[in-house]
Amino acid sequence: MSADPRTSLLPGDPAPWFRVASTSNPRYVFDTVAGRYVLLAFLGSAASPEAQAALAAVEARRPLFDDERASFFGVSTDPDDQAQGRLVERLPGVRFFLDFERAVSRLYGAAGEDDSCRPFCLLLDPMLRVLARAPLERIGAVADLLATLPPPQDHAGVETHAPVLILPRVFEPEFCSRLIEIYEQGEAQDSGFMREIDGKTVLVLDHAFKRRTDHELQDAAVIQAAKARIQRRIVPEIAKAFQFQVTRMERHLVACYDGETGGWFRPHRDNTTAGTAHRRFAVTVNLNAEGYEGGELMFPEFGPRRYKAPTGGAVVFGCGLLHTVAPVTRGRRFAFLPFLYDEAAARLREANNAHLGEGVGAYRAGNAPAL
Repeated sequence: MSADPRTSLLPGDPAPWFRVASTSNPRYVFDTVAGRYVLLAFLGSAASPEAQAALAAVEARRPLFDDERASFFGVSTDPDDQAQGRLVERLPGVRFFLDFERAVSRLYGAAGEDDSCRPFCLLLDPMLRVLARAPLERIGAVADLLATLPPPQDHAGVETHAPVLILPRVFEPEFCSRLIEIYEQGEAQDSGFMREIDGKTVLVLDHAFKRRTDHELQDAAVIQAAKARIQRRIVPEIAKAFQFQVTRMERHLVACYDGETGGWFRPHRDNTTAGTAHRRFAVTVNLNAEGYEGGELMFPEFGPRRYKAPTGGAVVFGCGLLHTVAPVTRGRRFAFLPFLYDEAAARLREANNAHLGEGVGAYRAGNAPAL
């Protein structure tokens, strides 16, 4: 039996994730805001005196909300708030969710089974865990508490580290050079990303979100050489650190983030669609650490630290972690980027093939052979 969110969301608890329309984004993915403090206010109708007073309290403390240290999100369940212009997004820092179906409000216990409104506010830490909750009329006091908190990277009171493995000497320098040569001699394609739209996993291209080109390896001998190194040098370390036995590897591609075009990848998770839910671990094998600047991996939930493996080394992390690739500012960053999973996930992958959108089936049909 699941706990009632109205009683379970207490300090230290993780806040539920959701996707909902905002005042400027028809599909706002809430969990991607991790890495800063979040003040989340369930307003009901912005026309109510209680909501008006809460919004005035937020406005009086407007400098707190800059999207670097903190963000404010108001949740409205009243369509008239949008129709009559009562919700004014002010960037950076102030946004509103349009929860007219009350799905988010029910998830958080801000709406009853009869859709009655139960206004309150939550202060979340940079890991999107509850720091404080209070009635909506106390939002000013919660914002004052926010003003006293340390910078996001110090919120835990001690330095935090992302739960990642950094493994040197996975690929030899000569093999790294060979993979870059294959990329240079082959055809590279603009790289997209998976998104869930109308119940289907579809491939999306958006240079504002991701800028990268990929070459899928075709030479069976080269693929086998890469797989053998993953099997011998990464799989045992995952078993030791995470008690997980990898049996399959997805993708055999060499990726390039080019400084001339501002190569980057905005904050995302690698397993949030039906077509990617089977992915368990992401691997980034760095092929030319000395050949570029920028381009480091970052994990916003765990602070601003940047992760960069040496040439031939790998960064290995769970696909559920929010991560981003910083812009490459000089040169070109080359990497080998597989995903790893096991037999249980292989069955999930097969079951979810029915949810693949047009064009994605050919891109990701069937299961990868066992390692």
